Amino acid sequence: MTPRTTRVVCLVRRPDGEPVTGDFAVEERPLPSLGEGQLLVRNLYMSVDPSMRGRLESTEKHYTHNFTPGSPLDGRALGVVEESRCSSVPAGAYVRHQLGWRERAVLDAADTDGAGRIDPGLAPLPTWLGLLGQTGFTAYVGLARIAEVRPGDTVFVSAAAGAVGSAAGQFARLLGAERVVGTAGGPDKCALLVKEFGYDSAADYRAEPVREALARMAPDGIDVYFDNVGGEQLAAALHALRTGGRVALCGMMSQFGGERRSAGSSQRSADINQLIQAVLKRLTLRGFIVRDHEDLRPEFESRVADWLRSGRVTARETVTDGLDSAAQALLALLAGGNVGKMLVRLAEDPYSRA
Repeated sequence: MTPRTTRVVCLVRRPDGEPVTGDFAVEERPLPSLGEGQLLVRNLYMSVDPSMRGRLESTEKHYTHNFTPGSPLDGRALGVVEESRCSSVPAGAYVRHQLGWRERAVLDAADTDGAGRIDPGLAPLPTWLGLLGQTGFTAYVGLARIAEVRPGDTVFVSAAAGAVGSAAGQFARLLGAERVVGTAGGPDKCALLVKEFGYDSAADYRAEPVREALARMAPDGIDVYFDNVGGEQLAAALHALRTGGRVALCGMMSQFGGERRSAGSSQRSADINQLIQAVLKRLTLRGFIVRDHEDLRPEFESRVADWLRSGRVTARETVTDGLDSAAQALLALLAGGNVGKMLVRLAEDPYSRA
């Protein structure tokens, strides 16, 4: 029988500047009865993503709906089907979906993500929200289709220790890049990029101007910039790009948040003025939203699963436990407190090797 309620994370109020834990609350909310074609899913893991920062604001400027004060948050999650009224997705199946930030969810079977069901025997469950999930898919689409990485390219990735960035650096190499460089926040993350994720060099953007770092790490210039940040890092990349270079515009975290947004009009104007480089160097700057490229998912899952099995790529997650830790996990993510994919574990993982 479907439980009557579930615990959810709600937005109490929109942040005044940077979000704080008091902007969120864990509440008990009713669960709808299970209808025909629907599933009751017990969430095991939920994804915590940088894109959530933009969804906390009042202005609708993101590629999905913004959160509403007083209502539950939502986001990508993975769970086990406890009850099913859909013959193609039986109880016991594992599925990805969009009703995270809660312990249980009732959803239409048609709304499960991508292929819906996932194979926990193919890769660990957290991997299906990280390297084999939307973040890994974002990195793959940006490099393989948007930037069209070619053998011999020098590739620069910003926010390189995050979920998308740590995947992008590894994928770039496997797609033929000759040199891969990145930026991250802090010397420990930079060391990890080189030691674990295969970067040739990494720079701490907090300690060194990015334009100077790129001149040091890639003195002959770069061919591809995978942009997770925008702002100063995009401006620096425009100067470092060679003629005919390509930019995959994935995210603009420098545009979100009170302190980041009010960083100074003179700096923003300086960043914008660098766009003349796109003209002078015949650059291609292409923004993308990953959901527009679902046709590439089978190729992505096949290739990346093979890379995982053979040990050619490394999956890293930062995992916190329990719904009560979810808001703090988001704040930690926004402050750069993660390596790889940030996840919240909501229930015991039956496939965990720990």
